[in-house]
Amino acid sequence: MTVENFGDVDFYDAELRRHNVHFRAAADVHPGDHVVDIGCGTGRSTREAACAAGNGSALGVDVSAPMLERARRIAEAEGLRNVTFEHGDAQSHRFSCARFDLCVSRFGTMFFTDPIAAFANIGRALRPGARLVLLVWQDADRNEWFTAVRQALAGSTPSTPTDSDLKPFSLADPTHTQRILTAAGFADVGFTAVHEPVYYGPDRDVAYDAVLGLRHASDLLATLDPATTEEALDRLRATLVAHHVGSGVLFDSRAWIVTARRT
Repeated sequence: MTVENFGDVDFYDAELRRHNVHFRAAADVHPGDHVVDIGCGTGRSTREAACAAGNGSALGVDVSAPMLERARRIAEAEGLRNVTFEHGDAQSHRFSCARFDLCVSRFGTMFFTDPIAAFANIGRALRPGARLVLLVWQDADRNEWFTAVRQALAGSTPSTPTDSDLKPFSLADPTHTQRILTAAGFADVGFTAVHEPVYYGPDRDVAYDAVLGLRHASDLLATLDPATTEEALDRLRATLVAHHVGSGVLFDSRAWIVTARRT
């Protein structure tokens, strides 16, 4: 068992299965829609959009070629003919102009080096009046999957999170995010809170492997004194046991669904 998969289910999809219910409802893809999915990973949200779009289409874009290859294989196995995937960074990717009715992204837009330029580039791919639906994390201190794991690994002397550590939370502040989207050519920006746990596996052992495969945990572990590493891992195991409930290992999380309209 690795961080990439829980059997035939991708880790990321399993982790966010409760969030995805809210995201899919907010996206509200209609038959005939042409949808672009930013940071699509292995393509679950792209495939769901394609199914809902019917005689429309869905395009998934991601920077990870291996994830896109898996996305293509799954889409082919499911017999989807209205879905495609392209390798690229949405900040600079050459999209067709004014092609899409809807842009969606499930935790895929927090990592742009220049978010205004990125969203302006995405906006050029959207038709006037097209919708934007994003799922992004709220502040780090409202996400137990981040704070509890850091506390377990760092112990009584936690280090200050780096800018890289905090990148997943770059769109957490509604005022800041609204300014970015407005500057990029979007209007009617709205925020809806999502309060659901993330899922790290059916038991402690699976969750342990999953957590150590996450960047924020592996990066912090690499900074620890080797003499204290095993103690840190013991604390992590104890934390995972404490978060095991009947349905698996769960950590609290808070996110925003951000909606906007292309002007």
